[in-house]
Amino acid sequence: MKLCKITVISILLSVILLMPQSTLLANDLSSARAVAMGGAHIGLASGVDASKYNPANLGFSSHQNNGLELVGFGASITNNSFSLDDYNKYTGALLTSDDKQYLLDKIPTEGLATVADIKASALSVAFGSFVISTEVIGLADVNLNKDIIDLILNGNTYSDTIEITGSYSEAVAYGSIGLSYGRSIYNYGTRQISIGATLKFIRGIATEEIVELNGLASTYANGFVGEGNIIAQTATGGSGYTADIGTALKLNETYIIGLSVSNIISNISWNINTEEHGYIFAFDSMTIDNSDQDIVASDDYTIPTGSFKSTLPSTLTIGIAKTNGKLLWAIDWQQGFRQAVGSSSEPCLSFGLEWNPLKILPLRTGFASGGNKNSSFSFGSGLNLSAFYLDIAMISGASMSPYSTKGVNFALSTGLNF
Repeated sequence: MKLCKITVISILLSVILLMPQSTLLANDLSSARAVAMGGAHIGLASGVDASKYNPANLGFSSHQNNGLELVGFGASITNNSFSLDDYNKYTGALLTSDDKQYLLDKIPTEGLATVADIKASALSVAFGSFVISTEVIGLADVNLNKDIIDLILNGNTYSDTIEITGSYSEAVAYGSIGLSYGRSIYNYGTRQISIGATLKFIRGIATEEIVELNGLASTYANGFVGEGNIIAQTATGGSGYTADIGTALKLNETYIIGLSVSNIISNISWNINTEEHGYIFAFDSMTIDNSDQDIVASDDYTIPTGSFKSTLPSTLTIGIAKTNGKLLWAIDWQQGFRQAVGSSSEPCLSFGLEWNPLKILPLRTGFASGGNKNSSFSFGSGLNLSAFYLDIAMISGASMSPYSTKGVNFALSTGLNF
């Protein structure tokens, strides 16, 4: 017996490639210069960008800028399985059994993961060793059990069991205002050591997390048998804080080594519209013929809960950069301390180049691999006038072709230098 098939492959791939979905290791997408260089920026970041990557850089006069970032915006919406080429090839197509197997083979055993990271900043100000920054961040992490995708593509077979266990979803959105400061604590010739910190006040916008998800359905001669439950925790407001710290060693006028820890301490207390949502279902001997009858026993509820707390994941970044000359480069290594929305416990290595033969038109490229994102190349450019700058960036997939991308990735930032 087969379930009625629906033409869903176009919907499936559209959602995977285009829906808001985490993060993503904590590269700051609101810096288009950094995005174009694969996120490798801990030694190059100056002014407003130093507050995002390593506040210790603000202790070096070479990295102090007086300026105003008008707008910084970046979005990364990716999945771990399907590329833009797959989307174009299979959307609307009549799928053969080989096509379906190809799509299933591209999904890892742990399931189809989609990740979204959206960051925006506006009117952040840098003056000497200080930066006052504002930012709005949205993160989401969604995973679908591979059995669910198999059911969508192939329907079910006799004595087949479909599980939803292993699927999960988590999302958070918040705004912040921060103060960053860097100070040089050691000088010997051209060698300097600097330390810095960023303190942020956080205003929670919303959070949602599936804290329990279990379920299965089995096929027998007399129909389907199944049961399951889902519990989600939500809130629409809260407040808290977070802090970043960093240190930097300027070896000479050309090379800098940096280390930073983002969210070394953090706390968000969610206390507005805190609720628990639950849904429980069970069915026995369900068939296509009786599916319109009262076969499924279900119950759902929404109850208010007390306030609860959450923390932002901490990430360690170590890097080295060449900061002088027409050709600049940077190498960063990142390590998240736990798997969470916005972070990965897998390390990430990134490389970046910036060539600036003409001071007004820099050319940038980079490569990053690891973390909870796909290996990818990045590209970008900018316009640097005496007082105005505009940077743009995009990210492709594991090859330089835009069709290898497994999502949508771009960034733009603009501002004024005084």
